[in-house]
Amino acid sequence: INAEYMGKLAVFGMDSATSKPKDKVIFQSNRLVVSNVDVQSVEPVDQKTRDSLQKSVQLAIEITTKAQEAHARHEAEAREQKAKGELERQIISDKAETEKSRMVLLTLQADNSAVESMGTSKAEAKAKAEASVIEGDMQVTDAELKAQAEQALLEAELAVQQKAQEMEIEHTSMLDTLDIERSERLAGIETEKFKKQVTAIGRDTIKAMAQAGPELQAKMLKALGLQGYMMTDGNTPINLFNAASGMAGMAVAGPEA
Repeated sequence: INAEYMGKLAVFGMDSATSKPKDKVIFQSNRLVVSNVDVQSVEPVDQKTRDSLQKSVQLAIEITTKAQEAHARHEAEAREQKAKGELERQIISDKAETEKSRMVLLTLQADNSAVESMGTSKAEAKAKAEASVIEGDMQVTDAELKAQAEQALLEAELAVQQKAQEMEIEHTSMLDTLDIERSERLAGIETEKFKKQVTAIGRDTIKAMAQAGPELQAKMLKALGLQGYMMTDGNTPINLFNAASGMAGMAVAGPEA
C-alpha cells in the first residue's frame, strides 16, 4: 500500500461495493468536487523516524552516486583496456609483418649464398663424405683389432687356467701314488718284521705258548716284548670280537702276574 492509495482512501473514503477508494468526493455545501489526490511529500510524525528516514534517503543517494561513479569508472577502464588491446594487437601485427619481410629477405640472401657457394659446397660435401668413409673404415679396423686382442687374451687366460688345473691334478695324483707306495712299504716292513719275529721265536715256542696257561703266556709275551698273539690254521674263521676280548684279558692278566 503506497502513499497515494492511503491519501485517496483518507480523502475519498472506501467504496463498499468495490472495497476500493472512491473516485471523487463532493462537498454539498459549495458543490466542490475533488477527483484526485497528489501526494507531494510524506513526513513521519515521530522525530526519530524522520531522522532515520532522512539518513536512509541520504545513504541511498550516496550509494546511488557511488554506484554511478563506479559504473563510469569501469566504463572508462574498459575503454582504456580496449584501446590498449587494440594498440598491442596493432604492434604485434606490425611486428609480424616486419618478421615476414625479414624472413623473405633472409630467404633471398640464403638463395643467393647457395647459388654463390654451390661449387664450393659440393667439393666440401664430397671431401666430408670421403673423410667420413675413411673414419668409418678406421673405426671398423680398430674394433676388429680390439676384438682379436681380447680373444687372444681370453684364450691365453683359458690356457693358463687349464694348464694350472692339469698341474694340480698331476700333483694330487703323484701325492696319492706316494701315499699308496708308502702304505705298501710300511705294510711290507710290518709283514717282514712279523716273519722275523716268528722265525726268531720258533715254532716250538709258539706251540708252547698256545698250550700254556694265561699266567705263563703273559710272562712269555712280556719276555718276548709282545702284548698278545692270535694263532689260526688259515682254514678256521676268526671271531674278531672274541679275539679282541681275549687279547684284552691277556693284557690285564699280564700286569697282575
